[in-house]
Amino acid sequence: MVTGGGASGVRWTLVVPVKDARLGKTRLAEHLDDPGRIALVRAMAADTLAAAGATAQVDRLVVVTGDPEVARLAPGTVGADVDVVAETHPRGLDAAVRAGLARARALDPGNGVGVLLGDLPALRPDDLAAALDAATVHLRSFVPDTDGTGTTLLLALPGADVEPCFGPGSARAHTDRGHVPLDVPAGSTVRRDVDVRKDLQAVRLLGPGPRTRAVLDELGPAEQAG
Repeated sequence: MVTGGGASGVRWTLVVPVKDARLGKTRLAEHLDDPGRIALVRAMAADTLAAAGATAQVDRLVVVTGDPEVARLAPGTVGADVDVVAETHPRGLDAAVRAGLARARALDPGNGVGVLLGDLPALRPDDLAAALDAATVHLRSFVPDTDGTGTTLLLALPGADVEPCFGPGSARAHTDRGHVPLDVPAGSTVRRDVDVRKDLQAVRLLGPGPRTRAVLDELGPAEQAG
C-alpha cells in the first residue's frame, strides 16, 4: 500500500555534504594524527560517492563541500552525473544540505531527492538501492544510523519538501518533521557511518571501499587498537 503519495520507478538525485577534511571527524583526533585523519575523511567520502554513483536508481550526485580535494575528485565518480556546490562560507551541516537540495531540485525537478552523508565508507550499491526502493512508498522517509539515534539518509519523493535537522538526536527530529523511518536491516551498510574509533573497527569487518581500506592499512595499529 502506498503511504502519503508514494511512487514506483522513482529516479533520485542525492545530495552528499562533505565537510572540509581539515575540520572533520575531530573525535578521531585522539587516535589519529592530523594527516591520517584528513586522508581518512577524504577516502571515506570518495568511497561513499563511488558506491552511490554505482546505484541503479541514482541519476545525479550533488556534492556540497568546502574541501578542495573532494571538490577535485568528485567529478570523476563513475556512474551518476556529479555536480559540485562550493561551500565557501561554511554555516553548518543543515545549511550545506539546503544549498545542495536547492541545486538538486533545480537540476532534476522530476526526481526524488535525498541527503546521503559522506562518511559511509563500507556502503554497497545494493544496500542503497534497497533503501531507495523502500522509500518509494513514503512521501518523506529516512534511514537511521546503527545506533538508531542519528540519520544517514534522508529522502523525499518528487515535489515533496525535505526537512533537514541533522546532529544529535536527528532520528527523532526527522520523525517529528514527517519523515518515516525505513525498515532497513540493522546490518545494512547504509546505516554504518563513522564518528568514533569503534565505528572504524565495525567498518573493517564490513569491508570498506578501496580508498578507505588503503588509508586504514597505512594507519595500521594506531587505528586498529581497541
